[in-house]
Amino acid sequence: MPTRRNFLKCSALLGVAASFPIRFTLAQENTAPKTEDPLFAKSHRDIRVTNPKPRVITIPDVPISDGKAYKVLKGDFHMHTLYSDGTVMPRVRVQEAIENGLDCIAITDHIEYRPYLGGNSIKLAADNDNHNMAYNIAKPEAERNNLILIRGTEITKSTMPPGHFNAIFIKDANPIAEVVSDWKKMLAVAAEQGGFITWNHPGWVAPTSGGLAAGVPMAFTAEHEDVRKKGHLHGIEAFNETDYYPIVPDWCNELDLSVLACSDIHSPEYQLYGMQNPRRPMTLILAEDRTEEAIREAFFAHRTIGWAADMIFGRPEWVEKLFRANINAFATGGGWGRVRNMGDIPMNLKIRDTEYELKPQNEFSFRLDDYDVESDKCRVTNWFVGTNKPLEIPLKTMSSWIHVDW
Repeated sequence: MPTRRNFLKCSALLGVAASFPIRFTLAQENTAPKTEDPLFAKSHRDIRVTNPKPRVITIPDVPISDGKAYKVLKGDFHMHTLYSDGTVMPRVRVQEAIENGLDCIAITDHIEYRPYLGGNSIKLAADNDNHNMAYNIAKPEAERNNLILIRGTEITKSTMPPGHFNAIFIKDANPIAEVVSDWKKMLAVAAEQGGFITWNHPGWVAPTSGGLAAGVPMAFTAEHEDVRKKGHLHGIEAFNETDYYPIVPDWCNELDLSVLACSDIHSPEYQLYGMQNPRRPMTLILAEDRTEEAIREAFFAHRTIGWAADMIFGRPEWVEKLFRANINAFATGGGWGRVRNMGDIPMNLKIRDTEYELKPQNEFSFRLDDYDVESDKCRVTNWFVGTNKPLEIPLKTMSSWIHVDW
């Protein structure tokens, strides 16, 4: 294993070649029915829009030892409201999450940047300076809808390093705000509260707002290594809004950190992704049960996986277990095999030079005799376990998942 010093040097070099953010178009096709007259709706026509039913996302549980299994929960842990620089009220974030089939969210409004609050701005509440207000407003709506709302905040510095950090599972954002002049103290206070701290959008280009200068490669800096060693950094966003940072899973593997995929949404959901878009980013959490305590335990145990833009990315042990849980492979006789996707996560498989698209809850058949079970591998080309490194499963291993001989 390389030394930490060598790792930091290598990560800076890799930043040039492998870590430039890849911006994805996450547009969703407009499937709204066309009217006879698209420019004018006559008074006798019903032009009301029916709210869609909450999206149901199917992901099988991930088996572990002794007949137990982890539930795969879906969450977004970076979002904003009018209580910092977002454009919606906190309850709207809850409603959007329900419609998108999420199990849990964290509203992470900025501490340092709240353009709609204070000074000469409009007062949205009597206790305008309370950094817990977004959570307090959204909590009743979350409880009514069985959504797990996790308390959070964003620590927002104007230079890189250090950049921006989210702190979730905290108890009170106000003590963090009280030490706003010292970012390391802010992280320390968040950690003392039991907070899980994430480095946000490490490849964001925004030199005056806490991002990188144009042309500067992203790197795991000495400042970030310092707070990590103090126990004040626990995860990194590999996907933020529409940007993907391929090197982040490598950083998390090497430094024992959790991988996240987050929206960092400020606008209404429909403006950024469209409603119920299956390509929007979310973090998958492998939790013992559907509670905030179990989600927090999973975060600190690094049982998180990113899902965005039809990609899966994360630590190898959990990505492989998730794949195993979602695949049903079996022989059908006559020299043919069949592979079925049991969930809603798309998979692109490649065996030798042949590619197979395995859509959600769909299947394909192939001739077993075309491959050597002992030596061939199945590459999942849209599931990543490192920098542009797809998950690979030996066919021999896959054959052990079925009860009929290949």
